[in-house]
Amino acid sequence: NRLLLPQVFCIVIRPMRLLLALILLLPSAVFGEKQKPNILFIAMDDLNDWIGCMGGNSQTITPNLDRLAKSGVLFTNAHCPGAACNPSRTAIMTGLSPHTSGLYENGQNMRETLPNAKILPQHFRDHGYRSIGSGKMLHYFIDARSWDEYYPEKEKENPFPFTLYPKTRPLSLPRGGPWQYVETDWGPLDATDEEFGGDWSVATWVSEQLSVKQDKPLFLACGFYRPHEPWFVPKKYFEPFPLKDIKLPPGYKENDLDDLPPSGKRIGPNRYFAHIQNEGQWKKGIQGYLASIHFADTMLGKVLDALEKGPNADNTIVVLWSDHGWHLGSKQHWQKFTAWRAVTRVPLMVRFPKNCAPGLPEGTPAGSVCNQPVNLLDLFPTLTKLAGVPHKKDNDGRNLIPLLKNAAAPWPHTSLTHLNKPGSYGMSTKDWRYLHYSNGDEELYNIKSDPFEWTNLATSQKHAKKLGELRALAPQKFAPFKEPSLKALPSLKWRRGSGPTSKPDGGSFPVIFVNRREQTVELFWKTPKGERQSYGIIKPGKSKSQQSRPGAVWEIAEIESGKTLGHCIVGDRKAKLIIPR
Repeated sequence: NRLLLPQVFCIVIRPMRLLLALILLLPSAVFGEKQKPNILFIAMDDLNDWIGCMGGNSQTITPNLDRLAKSGVLFTNAHCPGAACNPSRTAIMTGLSPHTSGLYENGQNMRETLPNAKILPQHFRDHGYRSIGSGKMLHYFIDARSWDEYYPEKEKENPFPFTLYPKTRPLSLPRGGPWQYVETDWGPLDATDEEFGGDWSVATWVSEQLSVKQDKPLFLACGFYRPHEPWFVPKKYFEPFPLKDIKLPPGYKENDLDDLPPSGKRIGPNRYFAHIQNEGQWKKGIQGYLASIHFADTMLGKVLDALEKGPNADNTIVVLWSDHGWHLGSKQHWQKFTAWRAVTRVPLMVRFPKNCAPGLPEGTPAGSVCNQPVNLLDLFPTLTKLAGVPHKKDNDGRNLIPLLKNAAAPWPHTSLTHLNKPGSYGMSTKDWRYLHYSNGDEELYNIKSDPFEWTNLATSQKHAKKLGELRALAPQKFAPFKEPSLKALPSLKWRRGSGPTSKPDGGSFPVIFVNRREQTVELFWKTPKGERQSYGIIKPGKSKSQQSRPGAVWEIAEIESGKTLGHCIVGDRKAKLIIPR
């Protein structure tokens, strides 16, 4: 028996050790999964600094944006990666800067340019998260493969729920010509929030998800479309902004273009602002923007209330951002597409409680304000670090945790916003702004003393040293612009028979004519006098690229008979015309 005891002991003890080891490992696996924080990722479209806590406009009404800012960290010097929706959102969601990806403008297609890029929701799915979302997160598509669930359903690739618009449009601003974006319009609607739909539907769906305890950690995206054009919202959101009380934008200065280089003078004064002034709609446009911000803020409040009243409040990181800002007259400009601060500077807020995020267990200090230059590119690496999720190696952004801990922490970085041409960008430091155009034109502003960028210091010898310092901080390489394929271009409507006379109005761009017929056809421009001017032939199965302008009418005719088969009217952007069989 004494001889057998050690053998029996080993037979019994070894399985017990193995079992004990499994028991010890099991809680860490289970609790580790539970300890991962939820992420509520909120986007607002085209929102500049016209919110109370950023002081961009004294008339704005944004109590919910303000309460979110007060409960966490507000970044007052955050900038977007691109000066338009598509490059900015693509950069945020992939972690790749435009000068790395080659995606610089709205006309490009993300999946065509970056077919294998992994976006935020998919990265979190790969590491134990359930990724769901609603509303606009990417540029007018959902990217179904990257989500577990979406509202509206992801397979349709349309991120917008039903939204009520006026039966007759335009409502307020007459079309200035074919160059004008059809959605540039505004006005109150006689409707409730629920009848309006749109962002109300998004907020309702997101709120429902927040009201349920989740089995897995959740990446939840909430994309509000307002204050993107058109600025139609229920009339109750217009009522706090009587037209007689509307003030002109604080950043507007009549002679603001005098000291700009040629590139700045070209990009600044656009036809939208002149048209809006001529139609006496400037204050009405400002009213519509303020009303749309007020509406978006109210929808945010609906979501925040659901989070705070639900079972996920103590385990959720909240991040709010806007894809870019908006001009309402500053630099004689309306819209986006510039590298000035009115477009590049955006709201960015981060909030989460103690013992929520493994990367920062002490949580975010309430009411912290950071004025260091950060970029929305920084969100991807920051969120992975906070959540304890593996880093995505090709991220171009920087981890913001040092600034979430201490808003005054050292931050030796700049923030870049790219325009639609490689080598054209705006650079932000803590106190300075440097604008560089691809042809070498430059602008320099001291933001501390000149927040509206009214005085260009680039030609001042006094500031030559600062100019040189900022030039040296710029990227040395810029990925070339990747032209969108024919498939990615929007289609012009094919209209049978002869068309009206051309009324060309606006800048030129290419239109691609694709002949799907089995016979060769001839391409004609219908001149403003009603004459047909030939621009060559297009053989069967072939295509032809032709420079055109908004409002131009192009006709397609048979070669032998000269009979007009059909025509198209060119809109406000590069497109294609499919000549049907």
